Amino acid sequence: MIRLVAFDLDGTIGDTIPLCLAAFREATTPYVDHELSDDEIARTFGLNEEGMINQVVYGDSREKALNDFYVIYEEMHAILCPKPFEGMKTLIGQLHERNVIVVLITGKGIRSCDITLKQFGMDGCFDRIETGSSEKNRKSEAMKDILLYYGFKSNEMIYVGDAVSDIEACYFVKIQCLSAAWAASTDCEQLEKYNSGYVFSSVRLLRDFLLC
Repeated sequence: MIRLVAFDLDGTIGDTIPLCLAAFREATTPYVDHELSDDEIARTFGLNEEGMINQVVYGDSREKALNDFYVIYEEMHAILCPKPFEGMKTLIGQLHERNVIVVLITGKGIRSCDITLKQFGMDGCFDRIETGSSEKNRKSEAMKDILLYYGFKSNEMIYVGDAVSDIEACYFVKIQCLSAAWAASTDCEQLEKYNSGYVFSSVRLLRDFLLC
């Protein structure tokens, strides 16, 4: 019996990855020797925004770039990604109606996570929120913390995420991963390769699976 569903944020709750790339590029460009490509930025994913910036900006410029990022990210959010994916808020509400605990586990930092949830009108949607680290990808650690906090077994929790790294994190904790493949940036082929049978191309299909 599933008692808890945890969601990723970027690319799962909302189509925020293009926003993250654009804001990160604009914030770091004044402090690096070239404009970073999408691939260069993506290689820093898994860390929170502070950790990402520390990978490409050095010295006193790090704090300036980080502060710039938050301002740019918030300004761009309303333009590039004003709303979550269609049906996501409804799904979370339906899970709550069934007394399923709904948690957010994201690699984002606390501040950027707060900005996104406020923009989406989802401040109060989650029973618990676990954010990322500047030092390492801590998703599997966060999953363990959630299980411990609620006293649940691994087969009582599901994680919904859009990346292969989410599948790997779930594997280490023996949690079933449901792969979100509805964002344009999603690599559906890789998700099918590593999580065949548990890849969902729409929020509606995920809802049908979770609420059946």
